[in-house]
Amino acid sequence: MAEFSWLTGLGFAFLTFNSGMAIYRSNRDAGSVIFVAVSYLDLVALFACLRLYERLDRHSPRRDTVKAAVWALTTLLTVMFSYKVAELMPLAVKVLVWAMAAATTCGGFYAFFIHDEKQYQQLQQVAPAAAERGDGSNE
Repeated sequence: MAEFSWLTGLGFAFLTFNSGMAIYRSNRDAGSVIFVAVSYLDLVALFACLRLYERLDRHSPRRDTVKAAVWALTTLLTVMFSYKVAELMPLAVKVLVWAMAAATTCGGFYAFFIHDEKQYQQLQQVAPAAAERGDGSNE
């Protein structure tokens, strides 16, 4: 895995600049300032957790904790942005926005905590059987 690159630094500089401009243009509206600040901190924490998750060994006991943090941070962003969008929409669209947010959150939970484990367990069971038969996927 590559170390911290100039492109990553440029992305964070861009994110920081845009967040600063959003706060500046908020006309000191406390709700907007808090929204931008929490979104910024959430994104920074999310990227840090994703980087940590990628570096952890697959069998590390910390991996599940970091995975839960990634899901929680992603869910927070989804809820925050859904709230901001739904705030401006008519009732029918509000319901659709919140239904999509719920589907995204539930789908993320399934993908992170249920589906991945089933797939990994199946691979653990298939690999020894294939080795006994002499099947080689790299041949």
